Amino acid sequence: MKTSILHDPKWSIDSLSALRAACTALPGVDAAALQQIADREAELTKPAGSLGRLEELTRWLGGWQKRARPQLERVHILIFAGNHGVVRQGVSPWPEDVTAQMVQNFESGGAAINQLARVADARLRVVPVLGLASTADFTTAPAMTEAAFLEAVQTGYDAMPRDCDLLCLGEMGIGNTTAASALAAALFGGAGADWAGRGTGLDAPGVAHKARVIDAALAYHKAEMAAAQGTSAMEGERAKPFGAVTPAYDPLEIARRLGGYELAALLGATLAARHYGIPVLLDGFVCTAAVAPLARLAAGGLDHTRLSHCSAEAGHARLAEKLGLVPLLDLGLRLGEASGAALAVPLLRAAVACHNGMATFAQAAVSGRT
Repeated sequence: MKTSILHDPKWSIDSLSALRAACTALPGVDAAALQQIADREAELTKPAGSLGRLEELTRWLGGWQKRARPQLERVHILIFAGNHGVVRQGVSPWPEDVTAQMVQNFESGGAAINQLARVADARLRVVPVLGLASTADFTTAPAMTEAAFLEAVQTGYDAMPRDCDLLCLGEMGIGNTTAASALAAALFGGAGADWAGRGTGLDAPGVAHKARVIDAALAYHKAEMAAAQGTSAMEGERAKPFGAVTPAYDPLEIARRLGGYELAALLGATLAARHYGIPVLLDGFVCTAAVAPLARLAAGGLDHTRLSHCSAEAGHARLAEKLGLVPLLDLGLRLGEASGAALAVPLLRAAVACHNGMATFAQAAVSGRT
């Protein structure tokens, strides 16, 4: 088993700068496995490229698993739950208590994700981050202290199962689409109205109010985020692929100020998966926004991930485009809790089954292309 970077004596994750270093020390895909997969694909009884994205998904899985024959025997779903102080601004029609109640529902098997996990033949685990303590209201203070933010990242990192073949990520947290929208706006530009959506069922006036709350948060933190920029001489270069965005603010400082505990844990789990060479299926808008800082900190920071679906939440398609993530499914979901990621698992199983189970031209005594 590999040694965790966060516990390696060479690394001390006791500051944002130390975490930033861990976020940029990212291993790459296994080139030998990719070549072996390509060689086998060329011999299978089908026209080249005829299975479309299924072939790309096979290469993605095998390249990160370091296997010429990828497998999905051990699929894990991790849901991180957290509470948000910004709920006090009336950004959700549901009270904060629902987060704890839904965690109990997950644990007793009564939620949608419990059913979808069974269909996907995946092991489900729910992690209440920092005991479901609420963040600060980020319209008047940073959402998290640096110590609490790092603890939440650590929680996610440590929760990542080291022996899995695929990690599916999801979240639960009343108010967290407001945090995700604020993160997206700070990382990629725009106002609250560009990113705010219905969340857990807001009407049009509610969405407009949510956008104003996001604008207030962006204005409140603007000076401090600007002071945190220049953390790396390369940050401006890394921003170029995303087009016209806000100044080169520190993505981790943005995550600390405008995110949430469960979002920080999602970032930590995704980072751990990269260090351990485990492919990751991302869920919807909140999950995508939570891991976006990795893409801003390192070129190819999300190469080990795939986006399971395009959420009906306003802003998700735009965020996916900014990150270069092409969703596998588009079913109008806006539930969260890893529902889209679980639904995409059978698709990946189909890709693996075709690659591993199909006969070659020689085995099937089928004439090759002339």
